[in-house]
Amino acid sequence: MTSAEIRTAFLDFFVERGHEKVASSSLVPGNDPTLLFTNAGMVQFKDVFLGMDKRPYRRATTSQKCMRISGKHNDLENVGPSPRHHTFFEMLGNFSFGDYFKQDAIRYAYDLLTKVYQLPPDRLAFTVYRDDDEAYNIWVNEIGVEPKRLARMGPKTNFWQMAETGPCGPTSEIHWDLQPERGEDTIIEALNAEDDRFLELWNLVFMQYNRTQADPQHTGTFDQPLPAPGVDTGMGLERITAVLQDAPANYDTDLFTDLMDATQEILGHDDAFRQEHYVAYRVIADHTRGASFLIADGVNPGASGRGYIVRMLIRRAWRFAHGMGVTEPFLTDVSDALIHKMGDIYPELKQFRESIRYQITTEEDRFQRVLDNSLEVLDDVIAQMHERGEMQLDGRTAFNLYSTHGLPLEITRDILQEHNMTVDEAEFRLALEDHSKLSEGDTQRNFEDISLYQQILSDLKQGNALEDQGVEYDPYNYNSLTFPSQILALVKNGQRVDTAAKGDQVEIILPRTGFYVESGGQVNDTGTLEGDGWKVEISDTRRPIGGLIIHEGKVVSGTVKEGGSGVATVDSERRWDIMRNHTATHLLHAALRDVLGEHVRQKGSLVAPDRLRFDFTHNSKLSQDELERITEQINDVILANAPIQIVQKSLEEAKREGAMALFGEKYGSVVRTVTVCERHTDCGDRYSYELCGGTHVRSTAEIGPFLVLRDEPVGAGTRRIEAITGRAAQRMLADQGVVLNTVAETLHTEPKNVPSRLETVLAELDEAQRTIEKLQRATAKEEMESLINGAHEIDGIKIIAAQVSAADPDLLGEMADWVRDKLQSGVVVLGSDIEGTARLVAKITPDVQSRGIHAGKLVGEVARVVGGGGGGRPDFATAGGKNPSALSEALAKVDDLVASWLQ
Repeated sequence: MTSAEIRTAFLDFFVERGHEKVASSSLVPGNDPTLLFTNAGMVQFKDVFLGMDKRPYRRATTSQKCMRISGKHNDLENVGPSPRHHTFFEMLGNFSFGDYFKQDAIRYAYDLLTKVYQLPPDRLAFTVYRDDDEAYNIWVNEIGVEPKRLARMGPKTNFWQMAETGPCGPTSEIHWDLQPERGEDTIIEALNAEDDRFLELWNLVFMQYNRTQADPQHTGTFDQPLPAPGVDTGMGLERITAVLQDAPANYDTDLFTDLMDATQEILGHDDAFRQEHYVAYRVIADHTRGASFLIADGVNPGASGRGYIVRMLIRRAWRFAHGMGVTEPFLTDVSDALIHKMGDIYPELKQFRESIRYQITTEEDRFQRVLDNSLEVLDDVIAQMHERGEMQLDGRTAFNLYSTHGLPLEITRDILQEHNMTVDEAEFRLALEDHSKLSEGDTQRNFEDISLYQQILSDLKQGNALEDQGVEYDPYNYNSLTFPSQILALVKNGQRVDTAAKGDQVEIILPRTGFYVESGGQVNDTGTLEGDGWKVEISDTRRPIGGLIIHEGKVVSGTVKEGGSGVATVDSERRWDIMRNHTATHLLHAALRDVLGEHVRQKGSLVAPDRLRFDFTHNSKLSQDELERITEQINDVILANAPIQIVQKSLEEAKREGAMALFGEKYGSVVRTVTVCERHTDCGDRYSYELCGGTHVRSTAEIGPFLVLRDEPVGAGTRRIEAITGRAAQRMLADQGVVLNTVAETLHTEPKNVPSRLETVLAELDEAQRTIEKLQRATAKEEMESLINGAHEIDGIKIIAAQVSAADPDLLGEMADWVRDKLQSGVVVLGSDIEGTARLVAKITPDVQSRGIHAGKLVGEVARVVGGGGGGRPDFATAGGKNPSALSEALAKVDDLVASWLQ
């Protein structure tokens, strides 16, 4: 079987058994700050298992894209030498959300392996948790597994928990016997020893309990049965493919050989050379897969966080290629082989092919320019370590190699290992504080924090106040922004209450709502809820658990009671401003890709009533011409009154059709697609096509004018555009019109002639300024003559200390130069009141310096009198102070200071 057939067989097997086939989620976990990357199939279902989300199905199957390259899963140095370590991999899984449990999960796994994949049962071995008699008996009594093939294991290998508290449960593993010749009698011994005999294929997690207190000894004392236990399984596609293709290493399967064949053809190597450099070939194939999938999911090379991982993968692959003598970029061609192989399964690879090529090529070019120099620097460091007899590189030097020379820590570590050396990675992390996001966080969502809302939801359902799906949520009906409603529950200060009085902050639950809950960059709606004698101003909405929506607000009059009736009203003006800005972000995204190129990807957005903010991938500042073209294109689409079409469809279908997805957003199996049609057509042609749960206008003309406020960088390779639409844009245009008319009146011209008239006025001002400066210099030279005539001597040294009328510091300095040059020998100290500040300058000729007179010390002492300070060289120094009225007094000190120093 090919890898594609293996994947398809798995998914089809479970679909035939009532499972919903759910598309892989992004490698960037949607709305989950606890993970750097999606690292298991259950990540997209995490909130379902926690009771915070609800799906329209109770059993699911996926082939999930995963990355394990950070935190506790970081064993990057094994990628290449190891036959089974990877950065990117696919996890096949089946899941039950309170539906079937151990019996069906075990039966499904065994039947798939032995009947569909036709693996011989005598090559399989099994483990269960030491206390899980139920799973043990299912394997032995129902499946018919010989007890000598089934090991009871401890919590280290066969117990799963999300955190110290919360959902947890026993697991059961299925292993492939790589050394069957050792016989059945040694199976349990080998499983306990965790030696190289067995390859773990499949892990079945039985989410059975809620652990209420930490229990490091796994006594089970604090484990309470979950009301709806679940099943979470995972089987690596790479491993099962290696078994079914009888490949000695995962890299010998068609998942990797196609990429390595492409690499060999691109580089022109023969088979013997490829075999000799098999580690480099494996690294190139693995890292190209990882980098390409990450870029397709919106992660671009950068200096920190997820971007650092992409950069490191590309640079590490390039370093291994460099070791084979490669001198020109080539990884984009390898990525094309990946896209050809997997683009039908993961259409985002095809959709963002240009972005993948653009980002990889840019990073290859950047690294190619620094690689030779950086490797030379590291070679010198290693040579110095050898001389000193050191075997560990300090972390700060490793950090300098990255920050100054572009060598990621992982490459430095690889090269050091080739010399049997190590690097102090802990010290590196300390020196690289802005890369702290590289580690997966241990913080998990608190299972107990939502218990109040779970209880309220349960009570409301049991009392038939809510249907099974929970609160009805429909913010998309433009004609029902005001709707009658009943108060089902009130929460104040974390407690459910019967009433809330004027001044109270309160949380209100209604049976249905038209208020939008903040998501995908769009802010929440605000509004009011009022009834007989009472009113609440709604300032926020949120969804603490699946099926429950909270309206947060303040009681501004009367007393609100549970069970009371009222009318809820969404602030319609604010909502329309938000909708205009949201649809405009879609137009902006499309225009940016059209004008700048298809490498542009949305990296985030803010859709508020007063403005929109759009972050996108691009490496350079937009030119004025580009901004004008983008703005003009968007306003043309607005003027065309293009219709907006909103359709629900499957995630897979939308992706196949090329719908753009928001970076890092979470999507269900059924998604809402928003199409901006191409001008006056019937949407046969699309101007913009995105997945979006936000609210939008009905046609583009409802947006009104679109104006860009600013374009600015927000990080390496990412820029931000802020813009306004609708009423805000109209106000700005009106204000600008008033300003333009005022300027035109002031310049005595028509508004259309303001630019040319302004150029004329500015030219006249420049000419006038030059004339003023000439007059100032002429006056200064006349003043200089009187200064020369007023020079006096102390012990044979000529001294001029005087206040002059210099208009700026430059002219003051020039006057001091003129006087010193005229004197040829002596001390010159001049002061001036320049824009309310005392300015001083001192110039001393070399012969006077030799007698101990120092310009810096002199002007510093003088400046104290004017409330300031200063200093400089022996021959030239400047100073300033805040009290120009004391300049005469300050300059009078010059004679005394010179006289004292000459003694």
